[in-house]
Amino acid sequence: MSSTELSPALPPASFVPVPTRDRLVLTGGDLTAADVAALARRRVNAVLDPGACERVRAARVAALRVTARKRVYGHTTGVGVNRTTDVPAEAADAFGMNLLRSHSGGIGPVVPDEHARAMLAVRLNQLLGAGSALGLDVVDRMGQALASGHVPAVHAYGAVGTADLSALGELGLTLAGELPWHGGAPGAQAPAPVALTHWDALPLMSSSALTIGQTALAATDLRTLLDRIPLVAALTLTAVRGSAEPYADAVHARRPHPGATRLAARMRGLLAAADWQPPLVQDPFGLRCLPQVHGAALEAADALDRILGVELNAAAENPLLDAEGFDYHHHGGFHQAGLALAGDQYRLALLGTAQLSTARLGTLADPAFTGLAPYLAADVEGSSGIMITEYAAQSALAELRSFAQPVTLGHAVLSRGVEEHSSFASTGARRLLDSVEPFRLVLACELLAAVRALRLRDTVPAGDGELRAFYDRARSVVESGTADQQLTTAVQAAADLLINP
Repeated sequence: MSSTELSPALPPASFVPVPTRDRLVLTGGDLTAADVAALARRRVNAVLDPGACERVRAARVAALRVTARKRVYGHTTGVGVNRTTDVPAEAADAFGMNLLRSHSGGIGPVVPDEHARAMLAVRLNQLLGAGSALGLDVVDRMGQALASGHVPAVHAYGAVGTADLSALGELGLTLAGELPWHGGAPGAQAPAPVALTHWDALPLMSSSALTIGQTALAATDLRTLLDRIPLVAALTLTAVRGSAEPYADAVHARRPHPGATRLAARMRGLLAAADWQPPLVQDPFGLRCLPQVHGAALEAADALDRILGVELNAAAENPLLDAEGFDYHHHGGFHQAGLALAGDQYRLALLGTAQLSTARLGTLADPAFTGLAPYLAADVEGSSGIMITEYAAQSALAELRSFAQPVTLGHAVLSRGVEEHSSFASTGARRLLDSVEPFRLVLACELLAAVRALRLRDTVPAGDGELRAFYDRARSVVESGTADQQLTTAVQAAADLLINP
């Protein structure tokens, strides 16, 4: 079926039927980062909203009327510095395919399948916003790929934060049959090739779907870890019998930063049954400044989520089709300055939170705070106990520090000076993904130490609430005895618990 012969405005057959609990309806307007992660990891099946399909169909009619009366970038003209060059109508479709071929030159490693699948999910949802005249048959094939698990081979390097041109160019050539599909569920057929025209080429590439999808994956995993930090810190506080005063409502009512206030309330809930008298007037920063430092990370996560909420559902194609007003608008809405800045802030905030975790790990290793042997050793005199976890955590922290370098410090002038600013949000997305594992391992080292300290003190969290349940689960998972031993497996078990409680 050609892109001018649009299929009925119904969900493609490849999307139905599936059980209600497994269905995620793509409407072009309400996709979340968690939804992207669920689709990318094949935990749910996508269903196209019929109303959104109808909007995609109707957009072509409007586009034909507009291009009949005015020049439209990438449809009747070339692109970049060739924007003033008219493309003859009889050569437009060949121009579209050449555009995909010329822009698909990504380099470097091929991204993991779940990243490519996240890109597919994001771009498919965005296209349902009908900001272009891309054919419904193209939308259908993308949906089929998402349903069957097939992905294009997408190279990591090729974007500077103004659109993932090379990655989406590779998707276009895969849809057209010039490049092969990869992966796929056992027995599932790859989508049949679809004929792409000038209506499809530039609109398909006019997005940062890979960058946004990768950011959504990282944000989803990091949100889970951020939620575990109060639990880990509360175990450490219990092990050293620290003070709950830094989390008092009266403290945060007078300085009501949203993240700090939220973190303090969570800590009050976790420690509600605490029944000890703190031995110190005030604790080290790792415990005392947790609301301020981790609260900033919570606010950075919220800021990134707000931007993702827009970008996941954005019709940001350039030019943007206004089907109701029968016009095209040329603009810079593809620029990802906001996403890049939010990512920079988030990675820096994660670094601060991880630094506090290593500080608490140091507290747990110190007899002055625990009343136990140095490094929580409980074997022969002079045993090293958990000493190596401090080194390992600091090594992981060094990785986080390198990933926290702001990408927005970079700059590029491209396309013979026409595109004179770049956000490098694409690099920032990869750095955010890179941050997940070392961040998780830092927290895992603290969790291992806190569990051992509590066990050696023959203490459990007071009450029978969330903190006690988490401790019981952690102890069953990371129990490793007290003799000097290799701790790699125990730390990894703690890390797995943090992401999959």
